[in-house]
Amino acid sequence: MAMPSSGCLFFSSSPATLLLRPALPRLSLPTRRPPRPRQHISLHRRATHQGKPPGTNPAAASSQSSPATHETLTDELKWEEALPSCLLRESLPRHVAIIMDGNSRWARDKGLPVSAGHEAGYRSLKEIIRLSCLWGIRALTVFAFSSENWFRPKAEVDFLMTLFQGVLTENFDIFVREGIKVRIIGDSAKLPKPLQQLAKEIQDVTVNKTRFELIVAVSYSGRQDIVLACQKIAQKVKDRLLEPDEITESLFAQELETNHSQDFPYPDLLIRTSGELRLSNFLLWQSAYSELYFTKSNWPDFGEADYIEALQSFQRRQRRFGQRIS
Repeated sequence: MAMPSSGCLFFSSSPATLLLRPALPRLSLPTRRPPRPRQHISLHRRATHQGKPPGTNPAAASSQSSPATHETLTDELKWEEALPSCLLRESLPRHVAIIMDGNSRWARDKGLPVSAGHEAGYRSLKEIIRLSCLWGIRALTVFAFSSENWFRPKAEVDFLMTLFQGVLTENFDIFVREGIKVRIIGDSAKLPKPLQQLAKEIQDVTVNKTRFELIVAVSYSGRQDIVLACQKIAQKVKDRLLEPDEITESLFAQELETNHSQDFPYPDLLIRTSGELRLSNFLLWQSAYSELYFTKSNWPDFGEADYIEALQSFQRRQRRFGQRIS
């Protein structure tokens, strides 16, 4: 569940020793313009296949101190053909949430350090953001770092914080140019000060962007989200600004971390990778009526085909929201 930096850090053979590595390619999204016949858009992807470790030499890839190679290739996509024919535009989810699980498992299975799994996980995230924008999905919420993840080894936590800051720095201008609103939810007070400042800046700059909304949950807890909302409402009652019988679901939702997503506050589809079948304290209130999709693929292996399969599963379902539909 991580994202790389400009000058990413990579663990050496000693977990406490960090080596500087070249930056990963920037997030590449299609230019925002109306469709025209035969109009082609250049999109950059990794040259390696999904699920493959960085570099073309497996032996070199497994070396913790070897620099990764970052070849890119150009995909030519036509706007009018962007959405796969097996998907129906009118029944796509507007808001997708993803528990990006399995980076460590992916790395362990390949004999690589955990940090290599986080790097590979970023490449998957970059691709899913690209596809979501291209296909017309309006919002994506990703679980990048839970409140429980602070109990991981300090070296790994420090590495992850560096990755988070790096991806925001690398893609800051792209988010602005492509009309992407970025929201960071979670207990930001626990984040390193430079990351707090950068997160605030990118949120302030993109607050009025409307093409696509990217919500990144960092140091996030669904239970704590609910507790904090209760505390805010209790304080308003104590201050006589609110009567107990005035508390409604709608009012409660306004106090949650996701309250800034006015148009798409709740995910229509929630995806979890790596074969685990639980929500792990993610968007507990917001996912009450989300369609759940679980896949055995580890997050670094989750690519376009997996995303299409999840969206097809969503489109086959009948969403009743507790009502009886004849």
